Amino acid sequence: MDTKQFMPGGDTVARIVGDLERYEQERRDAHRKVQWRVPVFLGVFVVVVVALAIAFNSFADPQEQWFSTPHVFLYFGALVAAFFIYSAAMSPATKLQQSFRDHLMPIALGFVDNLRYQKGRTPDSIDRLPDQTVGTFNRRTFDDVFSGRYEGFPFELYEATLSHKAGKSESTRFRGVVVAFETITPFPGLLVATRKSGQVTKFFQNMFGGGGLKELQSGDAGLDDAYDFRTDHPDAALPLVTGRLAQALRWLGETWPDDAARIALRGRDGFLLLPLTKNFFELPGISTPLDYKAHIEPIVADMVSLLATASLVRKVGAKDDTPQSPAA
Repeated sequence: MDTKQFMPGGDTVARIVGDLERYEQERRDAHRKVQWRVPVFLGVFVVVVVALAIAFNSFADPQEQWFSTPHVFLYFGALVAAFFIYSAAMSPATKLQQSFRDHLMPIALGFVDNLRYQKGRTPDSIDRLPDQTVGTFNRRTFDDVFSGRYEGFPFELYEATLSHKAGKSESTRFRGVVVAFETITPFPGLLVATRKSGQVTKFFQNMFGGGGLKELQSGDAGLDDAYDFRTDHPDAALPLVTGRLAQALRWLGETWPDDAARIALRGRDGFLLLPLTKNFFELPGISTPLDYKAHIEPIVADMVSLLATASLVRKVGAKDDTPQSPAA
C-alpha cells in the first residue's frame, strides 16, 4: 500500500495551509500571553507561600522554624498547587492548541470515514483487551483517541499507558499505540503473540492471568526467539502461527523495529499493540510556528501506516486472503 494515495490532495492542503496561517496569528498572541502569565502567576504564588511560611514561624519552636509540621504540609501542598497554577497560566496556549487539533484532524485524516477524535476519552475497546496481552493492570491513561472506519472496517486507535500499582510500587505494563479492529474471520478462542518473557515473568503471567493457555511454536527460529504464542484453541491457532500471523509479524519486525509488536485475537476482536515512547500525534509547543510539511504531513503518514498495519493483521485469519505487506 502506497501511503501517498491517502495524503491530502491539493485543495485540502491549501485549506490546511490557510488554517495554519490563521492559527499562526492566534499562536503568537497566546505565546505572548503565557510569556508573562507564567512568571507572574508563579511569582505571586511563591510570595504567598513564603509569607505563610514566615507566619508559621511565629507559632513554631525556634529550633523548628521553616521545618515544623505545618511547614511540611505547606511545602507539600505548594508542590501540588504549583502544577495547577502553571496549568492555569498556560491555559491560553493549551486551549488554542487543542481547539486547533479538533478542527484539523478531520480535515487532514479525510481518508478515514466517520472519524471521531477526542483527547483523553476512555476507548470502548479497552475493556475487551485480553489481560494476557499486557498482563493485569489497574491504572490506565489515554492521550489521543481516534475512531472511525478504514477500508470498510471499524477501528479504535489510541495512545495508552497501562500500569499496575501495588502498594507504593507501580510498574508499566504497556505504553504505546493500540489499534482495535474487527477481524475478517472470527477466531474461536483467544490467541496472543507477545514479546518473549523470561522465566520469572512467565511464572507471574501463569499465576496472574496467563494460565490455561497452550504455548505454540511458529517454526521460524527468529520469531520463536522473539515471541511467545499462546492460545486456548491450538487447532485453530497453529495454522495462523505457522502461516499468516508469522508473515505479519515478520513484516512488523521490519516496519516497527524499536520493540516487538503484540497481537491478540479473540472472536471478532483484534488488537495490535505497538510499544512506543514518542507521542505520535503531538504538535509542537506554542513557541514553535506550525509548518505543514514538518508537523502535519508526518501525522497523516503515521496514521496511514498504523491503519494499513492493522488492515494487514486483521486478514491473518481470513480463509481466502493471504496477507501481504501494505507496501505491496
